[in-house]
Amino acid sequence: MKPIFLIKYTAIFIGVVSVGVNVIESIYVSLFNRPIFVHFYLVKKKLPKKKKEFLVENIAFYQKLNDKQKVYFEHRLTKFIRTYDFIERDNFELTPEAKVLIAASYIKLTFGMRRYLTSTFDKIIVYPTSFYSTITEQYHKGEFNPRLKSIVFSWEDFLMGNIILNDNLNLGIHEFSHALTFHGRKSKDVSARIYYRLFEEITVFMKSEENIERIENSGYFRAYALTNKLEFVAVIMEHFFETPEDLQQQFPQLYKKIQLMLNYSVE
Repeated sequence: MKPIFLIKYTAIFIGVVSVGVNVIESIYVSLFNRPIFVHFYLVKKKLPKKKKEFLVENIAFYQKLNDKQKVYFEHRLTKFIRTYDFIERDNFELTPEAKVLIAASYIKLTFGMRRYLTSTFDKIIVYPTSFYSTITEQYHKGEFNPRLKSIVFSWEDFLMGNIILNDNLNLGIHEFSHALTFHGRKSKDVSARIYYRLFEEITVFMKSEENIERIENSGYFRAYALTNKLEFVAVIMEHFFETPEDLQQQFPQLYKKIQLMLNYSVE
């Protein structure tokens, strides 16, 4: 009887502690708009040598991190590559370096979130150039399809977004932002809840005719941003990563909301 008694009360104790931690974190989130902790890994995963060399030499975001953050980034990037299927289309050859570049776009976007992997997509499909969509009957550079749980990229356009770093066009950030918005709407994870709450605040910002007029007159965001609230947030994300100083100067309110959504500032 004693083992059963011990198991029963151990389970009760763990349950009480869990509830207590959730309550404390809820209070902390309401005060600071961030989770109590982000990075905690019992075993940190590492990339194979070739991929690690590419990461070190080519990913600017990674290069700016401190040594501890670099270990976290590598762990998350490794998990991402192992979690999602990468699918080639139209004879495109998806190299290990290409996988690192795609994964890095997602990891830098979610680096301030505790639960960074999402079930809103399970595959990444890559075409060499723009691809034809049978749904819209148009050629696309990228898309997020929640029904098929897929992220789709034109490699040519994805790569350009990572080569030109100040044109506010970044296909990886844009499409992954769409996936995170769907994740935020569905998930009860603390980081997802913060993300989606700030998304809704930006939606309220968009409903103001005065704000829309300011956006249009500024010429800062491309016209496509005003297509709908999903596209608006995705375009702001591109600006946040590519020209953060300009975004902060022209639209400090939006800059701050993105900063809170992602739980870090871009240096």
